[in-house]
Amino acid sequence: MIGFIVAGLVIGALARLIKPGKQNLSLLVTLLLGLAGSVIGGVVANLLGTGNIFELNVIGFIVAVVAAVLLIGTAESLASRRNSVR
Repeated sequence: MIGFIVAGLVIGALARLIKPGKQNLSLLVTLLLGLAGSVIGGVVANLLGTGNIFELNVIGFIVAVVAAVLLIGTAESLASRRNSVR
């Protein structure tokens, strides 16, 4: 479980580095989006038959980072939309 959290944090941090621009997300949100990305990557890798959902493999890692980048982009757009309404 601790390895899963650390992997989520690493994936979230990589996604923030890959996504251009300044993100106004907290460390907790980055961790949660990284965890969500790692779950998505594990599910896709499992569906492709390359490993278990909780295994860390190359395909799952790549999909996890891409999913986390998309999730961070979505969270940023939702946060900016919420702030512009106020």
